[in-house]
Amino acid sequence: MKLVRFLKDGIVNYGELKEKENEIHIVEGSFELGFSPTGAIVNSKDIKLINPVAPSKAVCVGLNYLDHIMESKEEPPKSPVIFMKPSTSVIGPDDVIKYPEMSSRVDYEGELAVVIGKKASKVSESEAFDYIFGYTCANDVTARDLQPTYGQWTIAKGFDTFLPLGPCIATDIEADQLAITVMLNGNLVQNSNTKFLLFKIPMLVSYLSHIMTLLPGDVILTGTSSGVGPMTKGDQIIVEIEKIGKLTNVVG
Repeated sequence: MKLVRFLKDGIVNYGELKEKENEIHIVEGSFELGFSPTGAIVNSKDIKLINPVAPSKAVCVGLNYLDHIMESKEEPPKSPVIFMKPSTSVIGPDDVIKYPEMSSRVDYEGELAVVIGKKASKVSESEAFDYIFGYTCANDVTARDLQPTYGQWTIAKGFDTFLPLGPCIATDIEADQLAITVMLNGNLVQNSNTKFLLFKIPMLVSYLSHIMTLLPGDVILTGTSSGVGPMTKGDQIIVEIEKIGKLTNVVG
């Protein structure tokens, strides 16, 4: 299923996206209990897609692709490099990434995001997939000039609109070998595959759940590949992940 969250007549709904028919079948339920169809159908042209999940927190992994580690002139980490983005940074498909006045360089970072399906605390790697609801596209937007070499990355990563998510949550896929690309104004700038993740998804879920309780709807950003670069006002940025879809945003 490709689960979307959308606005129609000012009301937020969940639905299953049927791309070929341009239809969204409205569903009801929750991440913990699952979703079931209501029988109602809307045309995808008559609604506005919004971020498919509204997480209480976004836990992010830095330096998780070897090519990006080399690009950043860093050493491969022995354990995951973790930082967080606030819930207020989340936006959805076609929303505007706002360029902060205090920054002179804002970068894109296309990533696979893991969506947690049920409360996870101290789970093992073998249990990890039982706690995953699905996967979505993410853009870990970063004010690079405000990111310190040493110390916390909160300011550089935490601005409003700095976490586009979408367009859907793909629930019935395996995410260990998915092509992931980023297009900036029609030009290919990132091109990789989730098989190159240094720390794999089950390890990340288990590791993080031993540090903090992961709640339904929380997201884990798994890291970005090489090719990271700046955006300017007016740019269009598209993160595309195989079997999930395209997350498109513009910079304003």
